[in-house]
Amino acid sequence: MMETKPATEFLVQFWGVRGSIPSPGPETVGYGGNTSCVDMRIGGKHLIFDGGTGLRVLGKALIKQSPIEAYVFFTHYHWDHIQGIPFFFPTFNPEDTFHIHGQVPPEGELMTMEKHFKERVLHVNSPVPVAEIAANLQFHDIVCGEAFQLDDITIETAPLNHPNGAMGYRISWQDYTAVYCTDTEHFPDRLDDNVLHLARDADIFIYDAMYTDAEYHNPKSPKVGWGHSTWEEGVRVAEVAGVKQLVIFHHEPNHSDAFLDQVEKEVLAVSPTAVMAKEGLILDVTQAGKLA
Repeated sequence: MMETKPATEFLVQFWGVRGSIPSPGPETVGYGGNTSCVDMRIGGKHLIFDGGTGLRVLGKALIKQSPIEAYVFFTHYHWDHIQGIPFFFPTFNPEDTFHIHGQVPPEGELMTMEKHFKERVLHVNSPVPVAEIAANLQFHDIVCGEAFQLDDITIETAPLNHPNGAMGYRISWQDYTAVYCTDTEHFPDRLDDNVLHLARDADIFIYDAMYTDAEYHNPKSPKVGWGHSTWEEGVRVAEVAGVKQLVIFHHEPNHSDAFLDQVEKEVLAVSPTAVMAKEGLILDVTQAGKLA
């Protein structure tokens, strides 16, 4: 369901929850195989975080509501966070408007976000030429670490520990806060101050929990330095930061539904209000952390 109640709701819906590469198939259908895309509906506005393959599915739902005005935010530009953009059907409608926010990577620091989007995000290998995009695209350069306002919504940003960089978002509206913190690797000897700052007293904390601690430290195939974290680390951050509800996100593409079901049992044993991100899941931020 995509209906929005103007000015009264703060909902988070998951359209893509996988990391690295889409992973369709019978063993992943329960949690979904699309890559990162999260839609937040806040006070009548659509805020879209990342453009993985889940963006295509979101677009099919949004196009029924045209004309659309939405706000798009990128954490970074690895393939699994931009693959859905050429297939986001609303961008072909001249009646729709999208405000695109992101940080230009360090190697492209002399580029504007608009130039970066058209030349890098819409890659030369994209099946859709830039000229075919008919929607009104408005571009906004973000300086990572700064905060800004979107009317009555406050958005804070902070750098994350990820190869080539990534940016986390803290979204606050009225007395409620959701944090989108994916593609980050924890430190071996301390909690990440940037992540803690974003997560402080958050109602919902969406965290990159791609691995288990056992996988991360596997002596035969360690994942140290790969730019991702673990659900156990997510629990540690959530406890210290005073988070109401932790969301386990950015599932490893080889993790089957059965594997993630087992992870869920282990997560709930230590964090009873936590949830596993699944495609189609809708969370009401105003009710976060309340046990059924």
